[in-house]
Order: sequence, then C-alpha cells, then structure tokens
Amino acid sequence: MNLKNITKSAVLTAATSAMLLPVAALAQDGAAAAGSGTGKGLAVLGAGLAVLGGGLGIGLVGKGAVESIARQPEAAGKIQINMILAAALIEGATLFAVAVGFLAK
Repeated sequence: MNLKNITKSAVLTAATSAMLLPVAALAQDGAAAAGSGTGKGLAVLGAGLAVLGGGLGIGLVGKGAVESIARQPEAAGKIQINMILAAALIEGATLFAVAVGFLAK
C-alpha cells in the first residue's frame, strides 16, 4: 500500500468520524424529547458537514501554497499572506455555517 492510498483512507476515516460522532453524541442526550431529536440530529449533522467542508478547503489551500512555494521560493512571503487570508475567510464561513446549523433546530 503506497502513501497516497494510506492518506486517502485516513481522510475518508476522519470524514466519516466527523459526520457520525456528533450524531452519536446526540443519541446519548437523554433529555431531548422524542419529536425534537430528529431536528437536532439533522442540525448537528449539517454542522458536522460544514466543519468537514471547511477542513477540506483549508487543507487544499495549504497544499496549494506549499506546492507554490516549492516551485517559486522567492514568492513565499506573498503566497503565505494570501494563504492565511484565504484560510481565515474559509474558517469564518465555516463558523457561520455551524452557527446556522445549530440555530436551525
């Protein structure tokens, strides 16, 4: 098994865990009423998907920045500033999506 297959399986495992762990935590919440459990579960699942998308987005931005710096080391400063700005915007959008997911219940 090569490094690419190992990385792919690790990412898929982490993504599955990120989607299923909030639902499992919600299932342990005994205080929720029977009717509102489904809405809460979907809200938590949506928030988990938003975090997953944000994490993948920041990872792709970082990957692109590292590859760009490897090709053109003299532009590392400009690339790093743009990478941090893009990661902050992605993180802000992800945080907003998580808040909307929790408020949607």
